[in-house]
Amino acid sequence: MGGLLFYDWNTLPFVILALIISFTVHEWAHAYSAFKLGDNTAYKFGRVSLNPMVHLDLFGTIMLLLAGFGWAKPVPVNRGNFKRPRLYGIIVTAAGPLSNLIMAFISLFVLVLCQKYGWLDGMSKGSGDAIIQFLNKMISINITLFLFNLIPIPPLDGYRIIQDLVDFRYTEAVQKFEQWASVIFLLVVFVGPLRRVTLDPYLGLGNDILRFFLKWIAKILGI
Repeated sequence: MGGLLFYDWNTLPFVILALIISFTVHEWAHAYSAFKLGDNTAYKFGRVSLNPMVHLDLFGTIMLLLAGFGWAKPVPVNRGNFKRPRLYGIIVTAAGPLSNLIMAFISLFVLVLCQKYGWLDGMSKGSGDAIIQFLNKMISINITLFLFNLIPIPPLDGYRIIQDLVDFRYTEAVQKFEQWASVIFLLVVFVGPLRRVTLDPYLGLGNDILRFFLKWIAKILGI
């Protein structure tokens, strides 16, 4: 921890850069997939863009630095423009977390390549260490964002997927859950003992994802 910050001061520049990239690509993936599937709402708002300024939410970014969780600006989607609203809605919602998973894999792959082939050996120690720090933050942050966004609590992506998956007969029951969701969310995040037995073990699944990725990278590179 760095005082009030969730992250250490020494790694803060790499955290901020990784967060900007990760949040931007996550929201762009929502917007781009919606646009390609027939809804131009996000396009009209300028969200089909990799410009961080159109995606980042100031308070959401500050909360991530302070508490270890945060958010970007929600991408506006009009499911009425989709030929298959529920299916396409799931695809658009899942595109965000999947983009984080892909970025984590790519970052890990590049890190392994650097270590295997000594791509950083010719650099100064400071420059090489900076690249490694950045790649490590890209890996950890994107895996965390992938898992965190799949939690079925509004306004997270996992809840939107559940909404599209659930039978219409249970829609009202699901909507009633929303009034308690923010309370549950805050309790899980900020109450230490509750977080340690719920959120932390769940996010710990990131280690299993890392091992799975490393297994496949080793097969690809023949190591």
